[in-house]
Amino acid sequence: MSKQRNNTRNHHGMQVVTLCISTTMVLILLGMVVFFVLTARNLSAHMRENLTVTVMLGDSVTVNDAHLLCRDLYHRPYSHNIDYISKEQAAKEQVKALGSDPTEFLGFNPFPATLEIQLKSDYANRDSLKWIAREIRKDSRVSDLTYMEDLMDKVNLNLSRVSLVLLVLAVLLTFVSFTLISNTVRLSVYARRFLIHTMKLVGASWGFIRRPFIKRAVIVGIIASVFANAVLGLGIYGLHITQPGLFDVVTWQVLAITAASVFLFGIVITSLCAWLAVNKFLRMKAGELYKI
Repeated sequence: MSKQRNNTRNHHGMQVVTLCISTTMVLILLGMVVFFVLTARNLSAHMRENLTVTVMLGDSVTVNDAHLLCRDLYHRPYSHNIDYISKEQAAKEQVKALGSDPTEFLGFNPFPATLEIQLKSDYANRDSLKWIAREIRKDSRVSDLTYMEDLMDKVNLNLSRVSLVLLVLAVLLTFVSFTLISNTVRLSVYARRFLIHTMKLVGASWGFIRRPFIKRAVIVGIIASVFANAVLGLGIYGLHITQPGLFDVVTWQVLAITAASVFLFGIVITSLCAWLAVNKFLRMKAGELYKI
């Protein structure tokens, strides 16, 4: 009898270990999807904010006038960052790029002072740029304005496609993950279906019968979440070592949301699967338990 009890205990212990391992692997996949979706969103905003609108100033505009214009533009809702490039600085950059000084044979500096405006990500699109360009051109200090409209359209189109693919992948993986964890939990509950029926016969309520199964499922979900977050953390740290600029788009908010999502998925999915699996066997009659 003692040997049989030990075998039963070892069997249940192996079921818990198997459930923890399988749940951990599924949560790692879910965490990766959440991480990449959030990172793609930040990368989209980062790339859009790096698209530049170049404002060329008139030759009569002084440095003080240029700084006043910068100050005015900073207060506009679409401005993320503004850099002022003087005529002298523009000439130096062009000499470095071209390898020759055009002022030597022209006799004057042909390069205008410019403002390079980086827009907020919400305004980095074709429609917003049209009215922004009209508004800026109305200023008498501005001689011309240019931006790469085609490049901006391509960036927005590609980012939209990537976001859509990640969203579809997230939905599919969530469904698959729920199915895998549900099957694993159901097998664990299946091994104790006769115990569930015995407790039901002696008058135990459904809530009382479900409680230990759900409690064990929550504990498994927490343990699996801890291991999954540890694996994800090591993976992100490895990416940081190989790609030092990664944390320009991977913020602490992304890491916190990813970790919290893994914990939430781990607890909710395992407890919900346990609740559904126990209810299935609670509804069955004694004869049906032998037929499954």
